[in-house]
Amino acid sequence: MMKIPFKKNIAFTFSTLFLVGLFALSSFNTASAQRFGFIDSQKILERLPEYSQANTELEEMTKQWKAELAKKEQEILDSRTKLEAERVLLTEEMYVEKQKEVQKKEGDLIAYRESIFGANGMLFKKRRELIRPIQDKIMEAVRIVSLQKKLHFMFDKASDLHMLFYDDTYNFTDFVLEELGIQDPNISIDKG
Repeated sequence: MMKIPFKKNIAFTFSTLFLVGLFALSSFNTASAQRFGFIDSQKILERLPEYSQANTELEEMTKQWKAELAKKEQEILDSRTKLEAERVLLTEEMYVEKQKEVQKKEGDLIAYRESIFGANGMLFKKRRELIRPIQDKIMEAVRIVSLQKKLHFMFDKASDLHMLFYDDTYNFTDFVLEELGIQDPNISIDKG
């Protein structure tokens, strides 16, 4: 077994400790230099009139689509009831033919419902069309406030991110609202 001279061993230990300490110090400085903030996007959305208008429009459209679907469902139910009532008067071929017509209407109804409320349906597309510009507007305001306040990271308290603790000092929601041109008369924002 090869023996390392004592002086070299001590020099190696000190240099290793020095590098580890330097790395730890630089990591600490990097971490402490980062600035964080958060907003409450739900509060911001609730204060935007265009978001309220978009939601009202979506609710109205949803109500109309649901009424159309209910009407079509009732028509199918009436057709099926009528078919069963007339069954004794129909030949087997006529009954099967009319039953296929009702089944086709049911299939069309399912497809129509999917085209409205499905994953890529009209409701989804309309929501994206109405909400996307609002989200973009908020994101631009968040970007501006983050740059003005020299923040490195901005979190959203209303998102799925779980904030177990937060100091309200780092809440920049009101700054974003001010950037959007919405200010609560009860809140005074410190420009500093």
